[in-house]
Amino acid sequence: MTVPDPTNPYPLPDHQRYCVFLRPTISSAKVSVGEYTYYDASEDTGSFEDERVLYGFGSERLLIGKFCAIAAGVRFVMAGANHLSSGPSTFPFTIFPGRWQDETLETFQAHMISKGDTAVGNDVWFGRDVIVMPGVTIGNGAIIATAAVVTRDVEPYTIVGGNPAQLMRRRYSAADVELLERAAWWDWPIEVTSAYTATLMAGTPVEIAGIADRYIPPPGGRPA
Repeated sequence: MTVPDPTNPYPLPDHQRYCVFLRPTISSAKVSVGEYTYYDASEDTGSFEDERVLYGFGSERLLIGKFCAIAAGVRFVMAGANHLSSGPSTFPFTIFPGRWQDETLETFQAHMISKGDTAVGNDVWFGRDVIVMPGVTIGNGAIIATAAVVTRDVEPYTIVGGNPAQLMRRRYSAADVELLERAAWWDWPIEVTSAYTATLMAGTPVEIAGIADRYIPPPGGRPA
């Protein structure tokens, strides 16, 4: 039996716009996406980079892990969207060439504080119309509810929702999250992942950790 080819952007030939593997479509050095992460492009007229990564004018990067599911309408707002608010006016004089830019560029550079890269872990599920603000980190296994506005970091294996996004509940105990993080199933050889997809979908953290212990060599070691 075959598994999806991560280099083929359209793994579902009959539903191309509803499931696009992102990694083979990315051209910008400022966007990095892991294998098997897909998004729903049914509402888009252009690429993910054009439609879903907004104001990527600075040096900040968008980093997305493997096996993430990104619904239609999700937007990642990059740091280039920010205006200075250190003085009375928030008008972006700096973006206009000529005297305005010449007079304000040094001030802009001195006062603008970057929040850094936006980082999304592995196996993260984004509901429709989520907005992710600049510089946040979203942990592995998180679920972002429909229309949430993510303004701060999201812990692994939590569910957040609302505007601004708040913790709704934790998916697992701290001990189980530790097992899942250590097992890191998204980094398994695809043959192992494919053999245990049912367990990944409906099993327990203990079962996932057991699979990792049997098949995945620890750093510098060999599998048990």
